[in-house]
Amino acid sequence: MRALEGIKVLDLTRALAGPFCTLMLGDYGADVIKIEIPGTGDDTRHWGPPFIGDESAYFLSINRNKKSMTLNFKEDEARKIFLKLAAESDVIVENFTPGVMERFGLSYDEVKKVNNKIVYCSISGFGQTGPYKSRPAMDQIMQGVSGLMSITGEPDGDPQKIGIAVTDIGSGMWAAYAVMAALYYREQQDTGQYIDVSMLDSQVAWLTYQAGTYFATGESPKRLGAAHPNLVPYQGFMCKDNKFINIAVGSERIWARFCTGIGLPELKDDPDYAVNENRVKNRSKIIPFLQEHFLKRPLSEWVADLQDQNVPCGPINDLQAVFNDPQVLERDMYTTMEHPTAGKIKQTGLSIKFSESPGELKLAPPILGEHNDEILSSIGYSDEDIQRLRNNSII
Repeated sequence: MRALEGIKVLDLTRALAGPFCTLMLGDYGADVIKIEIPGTGDDTRHWGPPFIGDESAYFLSINRNKKSMTLNFKEDEARKIFLKLAAESDVIVENFTPGVMERFGLSYDEVKKVNNKIVYCSISGFGQTGPYKSRPAMDQIMQGVSGLMSITGEPDGDPQKIGIAVTDIGSGMWAAYAVMAALYYREQQDTGQYIDVSMLDSQVAWLTYQAGTYFATGESPKRLGAAHPNLVPYQGFMCKDNKFINIAVGSERIWARFCTGIGLPELKDDPDYAVNENRVKNRSKIIPFLQEHFLKRPLSEWVADLQDQNVPCGPINDLQAVFNDPQVLERDMYTTMEHPTAGKIKQTGLSIKFSESPGELKLAPPILGEHNDEILSSIGYSDEDIQRLRNNSII
């Protein structure tokens, strides 16, 4: 049995933040019904190239373990169908701009009338309150507004965004965590509740030690490229073969082992570098010196010697290397599943391994409206009813 079997989720999300939340829930057993616009569906169905057949690789990456149903909320009957589903569901997740669900007549207050145990989670850029609440938001914008881009990139370069949509994915993870917490609360108190997840809040919370530096000094942290603001050396270095190694010296014990591993034991007790505080102060001297040293040998030799000394280090892999890495393969983080039109598709695996209730890649990312008949018949609609709904563009 999977951990969330028996939990029914109505998923009114699109793009990435919401779908990542419901992906997490579906991977561990929740019955997720993804409700989409008839004819077009989730925007990411059309994001590409690349496509696999007619399917967007982007959409396929975040929509497994979900069923697809189409509903046209401009029609009263579609709203009635939704409320009928909501009456027997546990969770609703939506990521419309604040106010849209109210205009549909499907707000938390309306749903609560038919199911007061519902856990209703709204994900938006800026949250349901505040002066920015009605602004449109995408990950690129949120990485900037949240301050993340100001601390990402080379010191003398432009602000850069992270290589994945981290504010989207992070908000989806916060939302999945919030849903679990609310379900546990419901178990104790026998009542549902409303959850307001903001992409801005999520990313500000992730600023952690960078925020701590600002709180302590009153100065905004600067961009340091691949380096760490509080630890030295803690960054990437180019090696002789033009490949990069990451080094993470997080304590004086590791510093001593690092000096041995790179063949420079005399550095260990050098007063300019013997403790991290001095290494941070002398960053401008030690980093260029180490970079020149790393250029003397290829990546594989440095990794071998440093790992022999138990120094945290590793190559900077591209994705081809990642998905051929023996550790990634051993942990089943690269897998495949059958899709009805795209054939065998590649997927990332399940990152959480439960001993008693493991997750499963059970359902391929759905075709638009693939499960309309199944879902509608489960709540009492006949074949004739379903055809009428289709003819009237309600589904």
